[in-house]
Amino acid sequence: MGNRFRTTLLLAALTVLIVGIGRLLGGPQGMAIALVFAVVMNFGTYWFSDKIVLAMYRAQPVDEREAPELYNMVRELAASAGLPMPRVYIIPSETPNAFATGRNPEHAVVAVTEGLLRLLSAHEVRGVLAHELAHIKNRDILIGTIAAAMAGAVMFLADMARWTAIFGGFRGNDEEGEGAGGLFGTLVLAIVAPIAAMLIQMAISRSREYLADETGARIAGHPESLASALEKLAVASERIPMVEAKPATAHMFIVNPLSGRSLVNLFSTHPPIEERIRRLRSFAY
Repeated sequence: MGNRFRTTLLLAALTVLIVGIGRLLGGPQGMAIALVFAVVMNFGTYWFSDKIVLAMYRAQPVDEREAPELYNMVRELAASAGLPMPRVYIIPSETPNAFATGRNPEHAVVAVTEGLLRLLSAHEVRGVLAHELAHIKNRDILIGTIAAAMAGAVMFLADMARWTAIFGGFRGNDEEGEGAGGLFGTLVLAIVAPIAAMLIQMAISRSREYLADETGARIAGHPESLASALEKLAVASERIPMVEAKPATAHMFIVNPLSGRSLVNLFSTHPPIEERIRRLRSFAY
């Protein structure tokens, strides 16, 4: 419950940032426009994000005939989790990794790379698949999509606020004698808000990863299968980086595909692998 409550608070904080920037841009009317803008962005990402990300990584659908072992694993684990059978995709990449996408459990996708299937044992692949199905079960895909869309809205609105302030907006404040102070405050918020939005989005992602590890361990019935897989994936992601990975989609993968890029790691979307493994090995099912 702690992770869920924390996620709710962080999403509320993103909403406050959007409303605050909208208020600076246009008063009460600006607040309303900012909220409408966020809703429109959420709608678009909700319906089309799965198609975009699958195309981005050139993922190919497979059926029971083409990948019988993988397909049967997904089907068995989905039944254990009480989920509909998701579509199964394979990503043509040597970097071992996996993600889930789709707007809800009825339209979900589980995707794994060729490298993951080659590196892990069947027991470990099962642990990874259980983790991805946990994201579907916990509605993490929807939460992550909303967080990403809202963070994008904050950044866009902050950029508008910054340019408006630079080119002499907020004349109403000058008339009220707030002049330089109001302009300075607007510029500060316009600079700080995008950073805050990014940090909040990443905090949401980290919370959901811990929850998916715990739920996935229950689905698989054996926490060690996921713990062992994470150990191998952590080493392999450093040795074989996913060159096609994008920061905007990094939060979707089971391990950070941007590992090894020092500047990006300062703003990691994933909790430390060591802590995830420690937590998994502390569970007793």
